[in-house]
Amino acid sequence: MPGGWTTQRWTEVFTEQAAMFRSAVGKADPAAAVPSCPGWTFTDLTLHVGRFLETSLEYLRTGSTVQLRLPPPPAGVAPLEYLDAQLAKAAELLPATPGNRTAWTFSPAAPDLARVWHRRIAHELDLRRWDAQAALRELVVGDADFAVDGIDEVLTTLLAAKYSTDVPPTAKGTALVQLTDVPEAWVVTFTPGLVPEVRAAWPGEETDLRITGEAQLVYYGLWGRLPVKRTGEEQIWFALKMD
Repeated sequence: MPGGWTTQRWTEVFTEQAAMFRSAVGKADPAAAVPSCPGWTFTDLTLHVGRFLETSLEYLRTGSTVQLRLPPPPAGVAPLEYLDAQLAKAAELLPATPGNRTAWTFSPAAPDLARVWHRRIAHELDLRRWDAQAALRELVVGDADFAVDGIDEVLTTLLAAKYSTDVPPTAKGTALVQLTDVPEAWVVTFTPGLVPEVRAAWPGEETDLRITGEAQLVYYGLWGRLPVKRTGEEQIWFALKMD
């Protein structure tokens, strides 16, 4: 993985992002809209993060090797109390769970190991922190190294999950993701009906779609939060992005 990321580093980032997210949702009007999540209010965003953590952390807690189906939160649960309970659970489980512990994971391109969840949880809290802060117009600039890891997760893990559980891709072609502030670059190959293939880019490689930009701009762009500088086939772009 780029940057030598470890479960300890992901846990540290989670702690930072979780604190900022909790601060943002704690002072927001629960009924206020979250523009980057169309149709959502701050209540919806808070409940989403609580539910995401409850579900994800259960794999770390139990080491289950099969997909779990948890009951929904109790009707009428107080969103912030629910979130706080899950954040407390995460603060306990994330540092205590070895990254090489066996656990079911959500992507056919990822090993069934706990570290996949450490990574996913850190990046989900970062994205939702961005949503909350952007809605409040109090956006904090993040870290390029963490954004690189987020792009790598999107391309090498989440794309495979998207197309293994959803409609297989119909697009055919290649995409280059080239960062301008750090040296990383990836090429994604789309073949109809198959999970996309991802590898490091070769110098001077030509592809059907080219995406360039600083790591943070590209990362949040892949999630539909920011515009992305791109040239080439738009159908490849729609196959590549996460939103």
